[in-house]
Amino acid sequence: MENTRSLEFQVPSREEVSAVNQEIFDNLNKQIGFVPNLYATIAYSDNGLQRYLNYQNAKTSLNNKEKEAVNLVVSQVNGCIYCQSAHTAIGKMNGFDEDQILNLRQGKSENTKLNALVALAADLTENRGYASSEMLEQFYSAGYNQENLVDLILQISDKIAMNYLHNLTKVPVDFPVAPSI
Repeated sequence: MENTRSLEFQVPSREEVSAVNQEIFDNLNKQIGFVPNLYATIAYSDNGLQRYLNYQNAKTSLNNKEKEAVNLVVSQVNGCIYCQSAHTAIGKMNGFDEDQILNLRQGKSENTKLNALVALAADLTENRGYASSEMLEQFYSAGYNQENLVDLILQISDKIAMNYLHNLTKVPVDFPVAPSI
C-alpha cells in the first residue's frame, strides 16, 4: 500500500488541535495577537505545546536580554531562519538594535559579559555540549557562576528544540525575515 502522507508539514488551525491546545491558542492570541506558526506546529502533540511553554517560561538566572542573546546565537549556529527572525523581533523589544543583533548572531558583543555568554553558547552549540576551557574561563571571569552555566545549557536546549523543529518542518516564517549574514 502506498504511503499518501505528505512530507510537507502544514500548520494546524485551531480547529485541528486538541481542546487543551485550542485554549492555549486563544491565550496566545490574547497575549501576543497571533499564534506563531512554530508554536502551532508543536500543537500536533496534545501535550507538547503546554510542556514547551512551561519550559520556556520557567524561572532562570539569565535576564531577558541574556536569554535573547543566547537564542540569537544558537539559532544562527543551527541555521534556523524562523528562530533568527523571531528572536530578531524579540531582541529589538528587549532593547537590542540591528547591529547588536547581527553581532550577537555571530557570537560576539561589545558588552564584555554578554560577549562571554554568547561566545560560550556558540561554542557549546557547535560542539554538542563540549566547550573549551578558555571559553569557560572567560564565562566565569565575566561574572557568571555555575547556576548561570546550568541555565545557559537549559536555554540552549530550549532553542535547539525549536531550531530542529523548524529545520525539519520548514513551516512558513511569520515574523519579518532576519537578514542573512
